[in-house]
Amino acid sequence: MRGAVRTVGRALRWPFTGTARGIRKATHAHGAGESGLGKLIELHAVNGAGDVMITVALASTVFFSVPTDEARGRVALYLAITMAPFTLLAPVIGPLLDHLPHGRRAAMAGAMLARALLALVLSGAVVSGGIELYPAALGVLVSSKAYGVVRSAVVPRLLPPGFSLVKANSRVTLGGLLATGVAAPVGAGLQMIGPRWPLFGACAIFMTGMVLSFTLPHKVDSAKGEGKALLAADEAHLHGPARERRKPGLRTVGPAVTHALAANATLRWLSGFLIFFLAFLLREHPLTGSSAAVSLGLVGVSAGAGNALGTAVGAWLKARAPEIIIVTTVAVVLGVAIVSALFFGAFMTACLAAVAGFAQALSKLSLDATIQRDVPEGVRTSAFARSETLLQMAWVVGGAVGIALPLNGVLGLSVAAGAIALGWLSTVRGLLSAAHRPSRGTRVA
Repeated sequence: MRGAVRTVGRALRWPFTGTARGIRKATHAHGAGESGLGKLIELHAVNGAGDVMITVALASTVFFSVPTDEARGRVALYLAITMAPFTLLAPVIGPLLDHLPHGRRAAMAGAMLARALLALVLSGAVVSGGIELYPAALGVLVSSKAYGVVRSAVVPRLLPPGFSLVKANSRVTLGGLLATGVAAPVGAGLQMIGPRWPLFGACAIFMTGMVLSFTLPHKVDSAKGEGKALLAADEAHLHGPARERRKPGLRTVGPAVTHALAANATLRWLSGFLIFFLAFLLREHPLTGSSAAVSLGLVGVSAGAGNALGTAVGAWLKARAPEIIIVTTVAVVLGVAIVSALFFGAFMTACLAAVAGFAQALSKLSLDATIQRDVPEGVRTSAFARSETLLQMAWVVGGAVGIALPLNGVLGLSVAAGAIALGWLSTVRGLLSAAHRPSRGTRVA
């Protein structure tokens, strides 16, 4: 009898234990388990799952629960109250965390705990409609940014032998994307039970993340050999001997980084624009033969699939000729955007979303490769944090434009194509020139 009970118990546990073993085998492959990178991949997957749960809950509250005109006002208010202060706070987060290099695990755990508690605050706000929704959402964004900055600092400390930083980043990013894809339908299912349930799920996930943060190796708290990257604005405050001793910043290491950053900002602007513009457009004018929910789902799946494919291709390319990759991907997005504006419809809209997601992922990995190559190791971590802040600001501006435009597909995609063309033309010459210059750093393997 006992043997039969054990057999049944093992059979019931197998789908869960087998899945867990499969995930662990994948995340710990190629030396990632020994170096600790596998644990970071799993932590980032938990982070992505928690974030998407909060996104599902807020989207249902701010966007889907009211008529389109009112929803546009709500989303604009949400951007103004949360994103605008966030763009002011984001540049401060990186420098603050630069002063806490020996507490990275604690900082990541703190960011997880903060979002767990804020999810509980939001669970009350989504029901009552209280004003606390906005400061709580801002807190979630700031905590998420803090986690992202610390994660950027952790990755170089966990590289397995033979791994480039770009390959490791693509592994971590892909883990987060896969977790997001799994958690999104779970969050939608919880939303059907009640508006609070996705936030309860997010709270549980982030509490798990807090515990996992302390399982990272102790070496991630080491700050040996690191410094602070300065932007041109920071350098302006230095004079005389201090200027001579200044640490290299993004603009002092050559034009490749700044041109790559500008091209990536164009793609991040497009991402913010498409998210908000298509969300309202497809809600009011669904794609032919589809409901609003199906139309939004089609575009969302296309963008997610493109992003995942771009991350995988970036890992395979191993950061070869990053400037050429950026120039090519932005040019392809420009071409698809022009065709989508001329022949607006379901197929071309889905294609644009997929190509934009692919280009954003691949170009970001190429930007990482450029920073890794041209920015000295001592300030590279801080440089990644500064670039992420600028890209986040571009996303906010794109979202604001998407909300403000009339809901006309041809007009909106024409504006998008014009913005991409402007960004591409302003950076293509500099990127191509930088590609033909000798590398100032070591070659990325």
